[in-house]
Amino acid sequence: MRLFFSLGIGVLCFSLAVAQPSYTVEQLCDLARHNNYAVTAAHHNIEEAQLQRKEAFTNYFPNVSATGMWFNANKGMAETTINPQEFIPQELGMALAQSLPPESLAALARPIEVSMMKNGTIASVTAVQPVFAGGRIINGNRLARLGEDVSLLQLEMKEKEVEMTIEQYFWQLASLQEKLKTIKVAQTYLDTIFRDADLAVKVGVAMRNDVLQVQLRQNDLESQKMKLNNAIRVVKMLMSQYCGLNDTTFVIAYDTQIIPPASLRQNHELALAGTPEYRLMCKQVEAAKLQERITWGENLPSVAVGAGYNYHNLLDRNHSFAMVFATVSIPISGWWSGSHATNRSKIEITKAQEQLDNNSQLLIINMESAWNGVEEAYNQLQLAQLSIEQASENLRLNKDYYNAGISKMSDLLEAQLLYQQACDRRTDAFIDYQNKALEYRHATGD
Repeated sequence: MRLFFSLGIGVLCFSLAVAQPSYTVEQLCDLARHNNYAVTAAHHNIEEAQLQRKEAFTNYFPNVSATGMWFNANKGMAETTINPQEFIPQELGMALAQSLPPESLAALARPIEVSMMKNGTIASVTAVQPVFAGGRIINGNRLARLGEDVSLLQLEMKEKEVEMTIEQYFWQLASLQEKLKTIKVAQTYLDTIFRDADLAVKVGVAMRNDVLQVQLRQNDLESQKMKLNNAIRVVKMLMSQYCGLNDTTFVIAYDTQIIPPASLRQNHELALAGTPEYRLMCKQVEAAKLQERITWGENLPSVAVGAGYNYHNLLDRNHSFAMVFATVSIPISGWWSGSHATNRSKIEITKAQEQLDNNSQLLIINMESAWNGVEEAYNQLQLAQLSIEQASENLRLNKDYYNAGISKMSDLLEAQLLYQQACDRRTDAFIDYQNKALEYRHATGD
């Protein structure tokens, strides 16, 4: 009897008697992109970056402010004493002395207490338009737009990371289910052996020990089946949580066709520029250059023009007026410390560029390493497929030998175990090849 391994070319769909939702790896990745917490958080970061860009854009417009104040003091803020005699010339004083009565002259001789601005109201509206700020407004807006680009790249990286994780879960689940199918095939095969051995014992051509050996092997398979079912349930729970599914009753559908490594191979030098990691490092260099320009702009003069409208009644009279003005601010004492800050910013640019060069080399090395993993996994898969053919033939021969009475039951069960192990190794090799191909696509930014 020749057994065929369950992993063949085609699309395998696992279904139960009750209708269950079936997902491909692409559908699960799409669910994860929309429901996973990490991706949702990355979308929030983009929203924050967009608001920050809009906030920076408002610096191009005038800064309008309004101020109002009312006060009531316990005494006037401006108090003085006025002596009329100090303001009357001598000739006028002599003339007044002859013409005024004595009580009036006595009043002119007494000092007068004057108190002003004991209470009042002040209000003003001012608009200030920056004319030149050393390029800080322009570069600040560029830096804000760059921050939005960075958040988009981080979202792309997070989505790829989530997709990679869900694909790993997917193939892990596929591996467990394939091993479970292998066990079911083995159980069917052992059931046939058990019936044959039990019949042989009843007719007296075999020993009871043969039946016991088969039963022990059946018990071992049942134990393996229980462990696999538990592992499948846990992996489904992880996938459900990761993708935002409501339950774990889903099944998976996947294509077991083996894609040759040659179709996956890419030019690593060209692929480097397309990876989000490389583009993110380029943005970091650009951000360091903009930050250096902003630091340099802080040492340049600032020019602004403005207009305002003011009102007060400090002297118990309503008084309002408008004005225009211009301001120039020159950070004279700040040039010394500013030169050090500028030099420090230039060092940050150098560090960012060196990090870009170094990590670019590491990314290419990682691509080469991932490609080596793909080739090794493919070779192992070919060997595993050959092992199945050999184990299948060995099982067939041992079955014939046992039926002919020239081999023992232990030899037949050993052959069956070797075949099952070969099937499991082929499953592991197939899943490992899928994971290695996934890692390579991730490394090359595909």
